[in-house]
Amino acid sequence: MVRLADIQAEVPGFLEILGLTEEPLGMFYTQVAPAEGFSPQSAVLPNVDREAAGEVDWPATFANFACVIGLLWRARKLGNPAYFDQTRFGCLGGAFYLGFLKPQLDFIAHYVSTGIPDVLEGECYLESPEVTRRFFAAIDPRPAPAPFCVFKSLSRFGPEETPEVVIFFARGEVMGGLHQLATFVTNDFEAVASPFGAGCSNIVTWPLKYLEQGRLKAVLGGWDPSDRKFLKPDEITLAVPWEMFARMVKRYRESFLTRPTWALVKKKIELSRKVWKET
Repeated sequence: MVRLADIQAEVPGFLEILGLTEEPLGMFYTQVAPAEGFSPQSAVLPNVDREAAGEVDWPATFANFACVIGLLWRARKLGNPAYFDQTRFGCLGGAFYLGFLKPQLDFIAHYVSTGIPDVLEGECYLESPEVTRRFFAAIDPRPAPAPFCVFKSLSRFGPEETPEVVIFFARGEVMGGLHQLATFVTNDFEAVASPFGAGCSNIVTWPLKYLEQGRLKAVLGGWDPSDRKFLKPDEITLAVPWEMFARMVKRYRESFLTRPTWALVKKKIELSRKVWKET
């Protein structure tokens, strides 16, 4: 398998031709927490047995709520890794989608849908708890293969570290380039998927789910209204499995990215950056 160290020197040129000024984040699981970085505050992770027995301290569980995408926003701004584990999970959705909690709690099935009368206002992202339970069964997150789930910029990876998923944050023009390149390097006309899910499910759970099915799919996300406050205006996400990303870096020079059409798109990328006062 190609390692990040094998192609690290080629990554800056790839990002430059895409018009990206921000490094993507790499996600991987590891036995050791980063020496530097930040995580949610520690909390007791409930499970369905304790929920059924009425033993969950809900106020304590939500006291230190932290969104995965929110912590990634800090990681992007500060340049330090963000990491999660079974006690530092941030929110129950994140714990489920990152593989630290399974099955998901019935409370969350109500929260994502209709809520609980006189107790909890629902998000109304799905029409009923029953449909939400079907969604949880369908997405079926892979159990975390190691204690820590780490997100950090690719340039911060050590020589022996390689991400499972590479996550881009960008606006439409850049995403258009990545979208087309995904098909160029796979010959799959449906190389990019955009399934329903929370923000963290589209950057971790769905890409890994497709890999388990033997399907190399990039996943377009950033649609979750609850997470939009942690993204720039007009910004969306694309989570690319490692194998696809490595192909992109090795082969982008053969693609449309070196043709005049893309040079015109890059002018729009620069215009967008000026409009949002990023230059």
